[in-house]
Amino acid sequence: MPLNHYVTLGRSGLRVSPLCLGAMTFGDDLGWGSDVTTSKAIIDRYLALGGNFIDTANAYTRGHSEKIIGDHLGHTPSKRHRVVIATKFFGNLFPGDPNGGGAGAKSLIAATHESLRRLRTDYIDLLWMHALDRHTPLEETMRTLDDLVRAGKVRYIGFSDTPAWKVAQAQLTAHFRGWTPLVGLQIEYSLLERTVEGELIPAAQELGLGVTPWSPLKSGVLSGKYTRENAGKVKANRGAWVESSLNERAYTIIDVLQRVAKELGNTPAHVALAWVQNRPGVTSTIIGARTLEQLEDNLGALDVKLTPAQVAALDEVSQPTLNFPAAFLQGSPSFMHGGITVNGVTPPTMPFLPKTDAERY
Repeated sequence: MPLNHYVTLGRSGLRVSPLCLGAMTFGDDLGWGSDVTTSKAIIDRYLALGGNFIDTANAYTRGHSEKIIGDHLGHTPSKRHRVVIATKFFGNLFPGDPNGGGAGAKSLIAATHESLRRLRTDYIDLLWMHALDRHTPLEETMRTLDDLVRAGKVRYIGFSDTPAWKVAQAQLTAHFRGWTPLVGLQIEYSLLERTVEGELIPAAQELGLGVTPWSPLKSGVLSGKYTRENAGKVKANRGAWVESSLNERAYTIIDVLQRVAKELGNTPAHVALAWVQNRPGVTSTIIGARTLEQLEDNLGALDVKLTPAQVAALDEVSQPTLNFPAAFLQGSPSFMHGGITVNGVTPPTMPFLPKTDAERY
């Protein structure tokens, strides 16, 4: 699938590329990431290949990520209008100011104006709430987002890193009050993080939200760099963030990932990205790149075609433990219509249920 085979995001008409360019690494202000020149080169290469979806946040490299994008695209209206720029509010860039971050009206409006200034644009294509603000009523956030859309400063809205029940509350509140609905849900999703399949993925599918996974390679753990054979010998670029994930379960998944990659003559990173991108509910997967080489390599995942057997092997080895009642409900079809095929699924019959009409009292 080429990068310019666009898909609509959730229940909206917004066309985006199947792989989204994550800009968290734009700017080397924090001692890691891409310098300005490299960041701009990455943007140019991504756009040249047909990509049109760039994701950033007000807090990424203290705002420098947004500024790099704005300085590079904002001075050319025709170039800027062809790109779907997504950014996030929530992060506090003003030390000591309790209203400098979060999802309250005061903070949200100010953060949007600051992002517009740094991005050198008069509108944001997609504005995400970066995380749940438990101190702000959800109605306040949704009303303010609707005001920003009606004012023409934002085109679409979405949530990131928010519990499924709050996402549902937000979407229903918007529906019944005639406010702008959410169109996307940005969540961590990878072979090493599948617990989102319990609540968040089903919620997104039910509520018309396109899922844009972040960290599909689990901060590089699934990139192929770390293996059972070199355990403890390869230094992790992100330190404890990566090392905490390098456990027996991770190596068991990496073992299968390596085997599938070898079967395809491909890389573990490509296979891991292809697996995520083809999960139910997923629209556009966010990829990060600190170099042009990393960008080119990640985009190669679009050419990977996993066989049903390979998908099943990856699914089995990475099977998550889900919270109640998600795990319990996986078996509910057996006592609802066991032995009967519904929507292509034929669950087994529970032994305590009647097998014939004659057995029923």
